[in-house]
Amino acid sequence: MAVESAVDRYIARSQKWPDEMTALRPIMVDCGLDESIKWGKPCFSADGANIAIFQEMKAFLSLMFFKGALLDDPQGLLKSQGPNSRSAMRLEFTSVSEIQTQADAIRELIDDAIAVEASGEDLGPAPEPEWAPELTERMDADADFREAFQGLTPGRQREYNLHFSDAKKAETRSARIDKHYDKIMSGLGMRDRPGK
Repeated sequence: MAVESAVDRYIARSQKWPDEMTALRPIMVDCGLDESIKWGKPCFSADGANIAIFQEMKAFLSLMFFKGALLDDPQGLLKSQGPNSRSAMRLEFTSVSEIQTQADAIRELIDDAIAVEASGEDLGPAPEPEWAPELTERMDADADFREAFQGLTPGRQREYNLHFSDAKKAETRSARIDKHYDKIMSGLGMRDRPGK
């Protein structure tokens, strides 16, 4: 009798896409990938390097390739994770028949993802961010604020900038900077709580 794995248990508990994961999983394993649970989801790796992960979305099952932007995708099946994602790209499935129809293309993408990872190819450093104009103005006018903001980790800087830039009006962008001023001065990210 086979021992039930963590991935088996994950799929058995799934309320959204268990049949689609069950259809997709053998393709992943047959391509030589190892499976485990990472970030609470079935993740597939080669020689210890993460290649792809299942993501159960409301409208579809995603097979997200960590370095999807570097893959050869002649059929144009890969979709962007969103405007702020540089490397990851995904396949989206809503039925088992869709997976069966695309099985060969899925295998080719997996093989390419393994080759990209083995080659060490990477996207390189992210381009310099374009700061919200109000953020630049605040840093120019307040040297202590500039020092505090530049002392944040790049991820925290990026999250703040995205939040500020997302507002359509200059007044709203300035108000958001004012709202987070004390947290930035304390070296905290948007989601950090004082004293933690």
